[in-house]
Amino acid sequence: MAASDILKFYQSRFQIEFLYRDGKQHTGLNDCQARSRNKLDFHFNASLTAINLAKVAHWLSIPKELRKSFSMTDIKTINHNALQLNLFFDKFGINPHLPKNKKKARELLHYGTIAA
Repeated sequence: MAASDILKFYQSRFQIEFLYRDGKQHTGLNDCQARSRNKLDFHFNASLTAINLAKVAHWLSIPKELRKSFSMTDIKTINHNALQLNLFFDKFGINPHLPKNKKKARELLHYGTIAA
């Protein structure tokens, strides 16, 4: 087999392994208690689709040359931070669209993410 083909296969294999790892850790791939084949198929497809949708939503907002590695943990952290920031803005009556607030909100949105 040609070296370029081997490299392509291993790159694909690692992407698949990361997909299953994220599915087990973040989207409940192992947590289904159904017994029928249709229900199990639906659960597995929903879990893996959630990861792929998170990847698409994450990467579409970033130019291709600026993209770093994908981390499902970071996506969950950013979404959690966004939810809390919106709650704070609503409860305290803060305008998030002011220039001084935009910079701090962007900074707080990525608080706790892994620096890759």
